[in-house]
Amino acid sequence: MSRVALVTGGSRGIGAAISKALKAAGYKVAANYAGNDEAAAAFKAETGIPVFKWSVADYEACAAGIAKVEAEVGPVDVLVNNAGITRDAMFHKMTPAQWKEVIDTNLSGVFNMTHPLWTGMRDRKFGRVITISSINGQKGQMGQANYSAAKAGDLGFTKALAQEGAKAGITVNAICPGYIATDMVMAVPEKVREAIIGQIPVGRLGEADEIARAVLFLASDEGGFITGSTLTINGGQYLA
Repeated sequence: MSRVALVTGGSRGIGAAISKALKAAGYKVAANYAGNDEAAAAFKAETGIPVFKWSVADYEACAAGIAKVEAEVGPVDVLVNNAGITRDAMFHKMTPAQWKEVIDTNLSGVFNMTHPLWTGMRDRKFGRVITISSINGQKGQMGQANYSAAKAGDLGFTKALAQEGAKAGITVNAICPGYIATDMVMAVPEKVREAIIGQIPVGRLGEADEIARAVLFLASDEGGFITGSTLTINGGQYLA
């Protein structure tokens, strides 16, 4: 029987690449999304992957959404915590709302998604929790105190939970992408994009498929001895 994978933020960008790669590898995939109904519908039509709408910032919505996924697709074996937002501002101008929105989605959202699935993974003696953090959670970034704090918190969560899951057959890992050629990055002015590429030793942006391939390995049986790890995929921009 195929294993079931749930990808948050799974209908666009890096999440879409992960969802597609998991399906191609034989997983039954469910993609969560928060708000863009049009993009989610187009993704479902293109891939045949079912989509489920809820905000990862809301614990009760996560628990209800996961229950629906498990009823329709099956018990979740692989969770990819990919959903994330930005609310960038220099710290002296950052509002409490901008701080809270990012922490609630990018950090608390990882708890909100993982916690309802944890008991089932423990009972079945198998699980994969893979969280997409960021290069800026490792090195920090001006104008992103909220985002950097949340993404750094994801790494601490990963290291702690890996120790709890190991004896139950659950691995918990994180991936820190650098700058990836998603629609968001490609939409920035060309001069800004060129400046970013100039900081990357390999001389190019990453591809979403490169992140997806790393997820596939960590999700696989072959990745079963890797837990509590952070995989850095940034073209050499920051060496951790």
